[in-house]
Amino acid sequence: MPSFPETHRDLLDTDVATLATISRNGFPQVTALWFLYDEADDAVKLSLNTARQKVKNLQARPECTLFILDRAKPQRYLEIRARAELIPDPDYAFANTLAQKYGGTDLRTRDNPGESRVVVILHPVRINTRP
Repeated sequence: MPSFPETHRDLLDTDVATLATISRNGFPQVTALWFLYDEADDAVKLSLNTARQKVKNLQARPECTLFILDRAKPQRYLEIRARAELIPDPDYAFANTLAQKYGGTDLRTRDNPGESRVVVILHPVRINTRP
């Protein structure tokens, strides 16, 4: 598995990334979202609502790309081409962990009654960077 280069690890602490998934019709679907770099697991993780199209896309085709742009120097970026693993998060344990990065926002307030969340773990296949 490719590792995250030291030169771009700072981008793993930024607040927003863009996730590209592949829709049923083969076109990319791109979404800006929150993410968390878990140092203990050396993995990028997402908390996604299962009612959203991006989750349906990942269930059908786990291939995806997470793109993190250095907004201070826009020609610099970290691109993670990965296969996504989806794990149920019924008690919002990971959602709560992710929320701590963003000021403690309760993600339950963003979900409708009856909706649930999954933890999406990105398993990198290729990592591209631009200095």
